[in-house]
Amino acid sequence: MKKLKIIIPIIIALGIAALPQSRDCDCGAPLAGLLGIFGCSDGTQPHSHENAPNASLQNPPAETAVVKSETVSTATPDVTFVELGSVNCIPCKMMQPVMKAVEEKFGGRVRIVFHDVWTPGGRQDAMKYGIRAIPTQVFLDKNGSEYFRHEGFFPQAEVEKVLAAKGVR
Repeated sequence: MKKLKIIIPIIIALGIAALPQSRDCDCGAPLAGLLGIFGCSDGTQPHSHENAPNASLQNPPAETAVVKSETVSTATPDVTFVELGSVNCIPCKMMQPVMKAVEEKFGGRVRIVFHDVWTPGGRQDAMKYGIRAIPTQVFLDKNGSEYFRHEGFFPQAEVEKVLAAKGVR
């Protein structure tokens, strides 16, 4: 039994390493490298997936998009909450009400920044933060130093615990 506990993770790791480094998009475009992770692009614009099986997820209504939120105050926020995701990703869409609630509850004490990593500018932010999955939440202190990171959907109660670690209550 102990041998299985050791061998199984090794087999899984080897299997992941053997996965192809490129794939095809639903529209037939080849995707490689970061595009294989973050989605497709025909240079500077995302592909249209009107005929794709998941077309309903590709172009969400405008009201579902969270725009980068910038604090107007000259005061430095206690925490910057950076959300790296996409408006086309279901767990990322689930984070939008969480970000809005945090912004409403904490006001200028927390600066919320959203980067859509499936856009050309957002891809640069994804590389800057070295993300491996979306959504990814990165929390920065007053000095801009990362003090916490989470991958996947992050419930509001858990976000508030991370903020409380820096005195934001």
